[in-house]
Amino acid sequence: MREIALVYLDRSGGLQKFVHDCKKYNDSKQSYAVYRFIISINPSDIAELDATLGNYILHNPIQAAQIFQSVCFVAIQTLSLIEQLQTEAQISIVLKPTHLPPLPSYVLSLSAFPFDYTSQRFYMSEGIAIAMGTVTKYTQGARFLCTEDTCPFSEGFSYIRVHMPGATESATVRNDFVCSLCSSPLQEDMKFRVLGDKQVVEMIDAKVLNALKGFSSHKSHFRIQTFTVFLR
Repeated sequence: MREIALVYLDRSGGLQKFVHDCKKYNDSKQSYAVYRFIISINPSDIAELDATLGNYILHNPIQAAQIFQSVCFVAIQTLSLIEQLQTEAQISIVLKPTHLPPLPSYVLSLSAFPFDYTSQRFYMSEGIAIAMGTVTKYTQGARFLCTEDTCPFSEGFSYIRVHMPGATESATVRNDFVCSLCSSPLQEDMKFRVLGDKQVVEMIDAKVLNALKGFSSHKSHFRIQTFTVFLR
């Protein structure tokens, strides 16, 4: 699947964009713990190249991102795109689909039962934004070092924390991480923290418009509830 991912990146122009993004990182004077890349993907085109990879991206996007992570790391090492990069864990890949199959199973509807949305795959959702919070910062990635000076992990990039979809802020940065080698506390190297923007949006199902119009339902009663969306 790594070979197919590379072929797709080459044919779709994603590889050229990736090289351009790497150049911006390489020319920057800032130190990064994590190098974040957004890769646009067309699920239909990938499925034509390889159905297995296409289904993997649609239904296991977090694991599929690791395939592209591996491909991008090899490309960086082979072409010497980012001199500061040391480990594959420093690469964060965000897969951004251009569209999803127009099938009911890919539509997230919080008004339909049962709520069978336990998988972490892509869904489409439509609604009305009724409130928006201010744009704030969150930690996309951080570097931790072992506090024991004699430990090999007291330097380098062995401990990299990257924000994952659905995770809380404390899953990325907190003060109770310990070294897996010597069990000493880990301390964050603040100058390598990578920040991003996030915004909280309160949304409500579009069916609420029928209620506001005085739409009469055969049901004796119904309830409409908002849901929260995190934009990162």
